Parts: sequence; structure tokens; C-alpha cells
Amino acid sequence: MFAVEKSIDGHNVKLMYVETWDGLYTAAGLRIPQGKGPFPLVLFAYGNGGGGMPWIVEAFEKKAYTINRFVEAGYVSAWIRYRSEVELGYNIGGPLIRDVRQGGDLFNRSPLEYEDEISVVEQLKKLPEIDADKAGLVGMSHGGEMALKIISEYHGLKAVVASEPAAHEYLSLNPDKTAFINEETQLRNIEEMEMHEIDKVMKRIDLSIAKDRINKIRTPSFIMGRNTDHLQGIFMAVYELLKSSGKETQWKSYDHDLHGFVFPEKNNSGEYHVDDVQAEAIKDSINFMNLHLKN
Repeated sequence: MFAVEKSIDGHNVKLMYVETWDGLYTAAGLRIPQGKGPFPLVLFAYGNGGGGMPWIVEAFEKKAYTINRFVEAGYVSAWIRYRSEVELGYNIGGPLIRDVRQGGDLFNRSPLEYEDEISVVEQLKKLPEIDADKAGLVGMSHGGEMALKIISEYHGLKAVVASEPAAHEYLSLNPDKTAFINEETQLRNIEEMEMHEIDKVMKRIDLSIAKDRINKIRTPSFIMGRNTDHLQGIFMAVYELLKSSGKETQWKSYDHDLHGFVFPEKNNSGEYHVDDVQAEAIKDSINFMNLHLKN
């Protein structure tokens, strides 16, 4: 790991490059609470990958409100980045197999973005400021789906919050005509996919695949929905499958207009204006982490 200290928006941030499984480096940024550690760790993942260190710096400049609240609550808090999402890479690629050839790594495929997150978690746990036995993750949108992928095969997290988890690939969802193929790239466009009703979602997922993935989970989860989101049925399906599989999970849906409401951003005047619903969601997230990381 390589790290430098930088003041961003009035706070000291440790900017880091963290090695991933295939030897490449990805960006992370940590804020460490005042006082004597080691502290529990919460990582934050927002949407699709890419962006590198400029993304991390901008996140601390413009959408650090939630991270700041977690730091005040006594958590080492980290924005993390990872490589770009690979369309259906999780479904098509299969499990990552790691071997050795001529003294170096040999993989059956390239690591995926959620596997970068696992490598970041494992390396950050080695820092002296962090209690390695107390790590959690807050993932939003694609970051929420990644959280589910992670805890289906990695058991080094004590709790995850999956906010508006766009878990269509994780559930092996067969989209309807509201998704379509981009003629130029031949990749799916799912930006306007309508999956608001849970009944519709349950009829279009591969239930055996979804249940097999969920059955491997050991980590407590908090699934956050958003009442008016066009993927609300997916969020609800994730929770219902977790619950019916006997997993430790909880659900709450919020009435908010903004996708990603759990991570408030500064307005054009450079100020955070956090409404009651956002404040409630952040408080709920901290309380959930307190329950599992501080007891």
C-alpha cells in the first residue's frame, strides 16, 4: 500500500493505492477518528467502478457528509474504488480460480470489481488504526449489489448495508422489454428497466441460482429500499429471499426522490442540505453498524 496525507474539505484524509489480487492498484481514501484506536472500519462503495484517485478526492470534496457522520461515530471510514463493471461478468465468468505458474499468479479470468473490494478490505484490516475483527460495508446501487456478491463468498465482514441494491445480475434476472441491447456496443441498456413490483421480479429471476447464492451468506444485512425507485421490486426481492432463507437481515424503505439519497452531495453553493429522510437513513445505517461492530 502507498499512502499520502492530504487535507480535503477541512479534514485530514489518507489517500492510498491498494494492491488488488492481480497486482494492479486501486484507489481508496480513509478518515480516521480522533482518539486511541484501533477502530472499527466501514467502507463505502458508490455505483459502478472506475475513476481512480480523482474520484476519491472528489467524493471527499462533494459527498462526504455520510462518511463524516460515521467518523464522528468512531469508525475509520473509507471511500473505495474498484475496476469498471463487466457486463454479466459475474454470471458468465464463474468462480475465480487462482493458481501458480512459473512462480507467478495464474487466474482462470481477470478479477471483477467486487473482488477488488475484498482485496481492499483485507489489506486495510492490516493497518494499526483498524480493528481487523470489526469491518463493515455500505454499498449503494451497483455498490449494493457488489455487497451481496461479496458476502456470498467472503465472510470477513461483520455487517453490510445495501442501499438501493441494483441486484439484477445477482438474482439472475431476465429483463423484459424495458431493457434493450445497445446496437453500437451489443451490451444491455438497463437504465430505464421497470422492475418496481416484487411479483414481476420474482417471476423473472432464476430462483434456484438466486437461492444458492443467498444460502452462502453468513453476514447480517440491512437492505434499504426507495419507495418510488423503478427497481424497488428488486430491492424487495433481495430482502424477501434473505428473510425466507433464514438470514439475519432487516428492511426499510424511504420516501425520497433522489437515487443515492443515503450519500448527500453538496449543492451548487458548496453546502450540504440534508433533509429529514436522508438524516434518518444515515442514522439507521450507523445504528445498524453499531449493533454489529461495537457489541
